[in-house]
Amino acid sequence: MYSSKLIGLGHHVPDTVITNQYLSNIIDTSNEWIIERTGINERRWIDPKVDTVGNMGAKAARMALERAGLTEKDVEFIVFASITSDYYFPGSGVIMQRELGLGGIGALEVKNACSGFIYALSTADQFIKTGMYKTVLVVGAEIQSTALDLTTRGRNTAVIFGDGAGAAVLQRSDKPGILSTHLHADGTFAEELYVRDPGSSRPHAERQPEQILDTTGFKVVMNGNLVFKHAIVRFMEVINEALTKNNLTKEDINLLVPHQANLRISQYVQEKLGLADSRVFNNIMRYGNTTAASIPIAMSEAWAEGRIKENDLLCLAAFGSGFTWASALIRW
Repeated sequence: MYSSKLIGLGHHVPDTVITNQYLSNIIDTSNEWIIERTGINERRWIDPKVDTVGNMGAKAARMALERAGLTEKDVEFIVFASITSDYYFPGSGVIMQRELGLGGIGALEVKNACSGFIYALSTADQFIKTGMYKTVLVVGAEIQSTALDLTTRGRNTAVIFGDGAGAAVLQRSDKPGILSTHLHADGTFAEELYVRDPGSSRPHAERQPEQILDTTGFKVVMNGNLVFKHAIVRFMEVINEALTKNNLTKEDINLLVPHQANLRISQYVQEKLGLADSRVFNNIMRYGNTTAASIPIAMSEAWAEGRIKENDLLCLAAFGSGFTWASALIRW
């Protein structure tokens, strides 16, 4: 059985910065209201004439490969996490593959929302551990801005989400890397955070209407209070599960990188674990919630800031739509 190590991280975010003040000019909200509930100051939104999920993923991937000292031709397989593909189908993994000039290699799509990157990382880890591939590219990329309900009705979600992409290069190693991953789901709560349409289980006239008059079903629906209550429980459970599996304790964690869903959730988890600010990385203040791109963007920035060092123990944790939740322990 082989081990897999993360050897390169990269990210890309769009140029356009959307401040809380900008949002307060178009919907009934305020900078204070947003910060109090989410901790977000600004987020990035795409330019539809420039950015796609596929090309943002490619830009993040190139950065990760360069930092790893590799080129596109070294990649043997792609695991791409996104719930906002450029097309209804195919997924954007093949679009990114085309951007990178990697025609012929496999590209697997993972649609697990905020937990998507850890699910993708776990999948790539299994391919490497079993010896099927030596080098796997794992990417999370999302465009949420073009689907937001920019009215007062939709302000609870409109102020949260941003766009971006993050990438990690995994490679076979004889040294410990990904120690373990832990994946969970409970479909009981699927409709508490979801986008209904265009769903396949609609009558023909609803799934393929000649004219769409009511776009409500295409908007994000979120029961914010319920999501928050479940998130703070599942975050703690899945982090402790990973530590117990590896006979480690919270004192062994050098850096916790939580999914950037809400700064209040991250702060709650940090307090429960008793971790100093230096041992937790948050960037939701600058980017909002970028769903599957959240953790790899945060990891890439943490590495660039010198917050991730040789032999450090990293803990990744996420919770999101599905409901799904996941964690990973990584020896850097």
